[in-house]
Amino acid sequence: MTPSLRRLDGHYMAMQMGFWAMYAAVCAYQAALLQARGFSNSRAGLVIAVRCLAGIICQPLLGGYADRRPQVPLRRIVVLSLAISLAAGLGLILWPGLSLGGVLAIFAVLGALEISSYPLMDAMAIQFINAGQPIRYSLGRGMGSLAYAVVCALLGLQVGRWGVESTLITHTALVALELALVASYPVFRPEAAPAAERAEKPPSMLELLRGNPPFALALAGVLCGIAAYTPLSNFLVNIIQSRGGDSAGLGAALLIMGGFELPAAFVFQKLYRRMGSGRLLVLSMAFITLKGIALALTGSYWAVVLVQPLQMLGYGLFTPASVYYVNEAVPPAGRVRGQTLMMAASNGLGGMLGSLLAGRLLDAGGVSLMLGFCIGSGALAFLLCTLAVRRKIGDLRSSQTRENVV
Repeated sequence: MTPSLRRLDGHYMAMQMGFWAMYAAVCAYQAALLQARGFSNSRAGLVIAVRCLAGIICQPLLGGYADRRPQVPLRRIVVLSLAISLAAGLGLILWPGLSLGGVLAIFAVLGALEISSYPLMDAMAIQFINAGQPIRYSLGRGMGSLAYAVVCALLGLQVGRWGVESTLITHTALVALELALVASYPVFRPEAAPAAERAEKPPSMLELLRGNPPFALALAGVLCGIAAYTPLSNFLVNIIQSRGGDSAGLGAALLIMGGFELPAAFVFQKLYRRMGSGRLLVLSMAFITLKGIALALTGSYWAVVLVQPLQMLGYGLFTPASVYYVNEAVPPAGRVRGQTLMMAASNGLGGMLGSLLAGRLLDAGGVSLMLGFCIGSGALAFLLCTLAVRRKIGDLRSSQTRENVV
């Protein structure tokens, strides 16, 4: 029996909120936490980069496993991943004096399993959407952004009172909550999918990239775009401090940043109908670049805060646009792998390169040098995504011409 749309929709929104609340607790203050433990900017960037790299390696493995074994519920894979992540988070709390090697190992586990669980949760909703259940994905993602913003604001108050180490306790509690939400989500039954999709053989990662050059080009653009965006989020504390603010002020800036991702959820469907997922992907890259330019021009803490609404059409638009883009650009049998490739290119490889380079640039030349990199990488992302969309349109026109000739 197929679950009701109301249950699927509401439960998925709760899962999105739980994930982004959990993600905020480990991601928003990770640079501040590592710096408080005595690590330099370069070492903090290395740890964050390793966390992203672990996600890059693990995501295709989990996505490939899920595509090859459609009889295994996706939620079972996610629950196991989050359970291991929960244990790793407890280790970070119990051993605060861990060396660089120990911290790297734990952050690698968190990256491999927490980041990798997200595209599988996306796929849990996409399975029902493709089977005819109109789950409001973009609204769920927007509610996730709201949860991220609220948790960031509360963490700012928490850090001011109990210190940055207390964020680890909040993270562990939120991982446990998300695990419970995923474990109780309805299981998708393969028989609910069209027969043609069930019979189609899943393409390999290499086949997806070789057989779909516009998709591969878009992934390269997304990689550069998230490499540009990641320092604007992970090292926002450094930007704020360079403009006269402090760690406590980070919470307010993150609240506004995350809060302005929510409006993107309400306008996404209207923009999607008018522009399509490819053009929305290009628009998001443009606004990520614009945000880097605007931050480079700021001269005070409040100016940094006033720049944050650009998040709405930048990263706020990117997440739903990228999911819909994959769903359109990749054959049905390979959509789980397609989503994992998108996540690996964006928050995985893009996040890793952005974090690693940002830490080194901060130590070498400060915030201005880091923002210069963000602007350059964002401009390259805009160019690559534009080329990908144009090539896709060209391929479609050529295909239509051949059909008309035949």
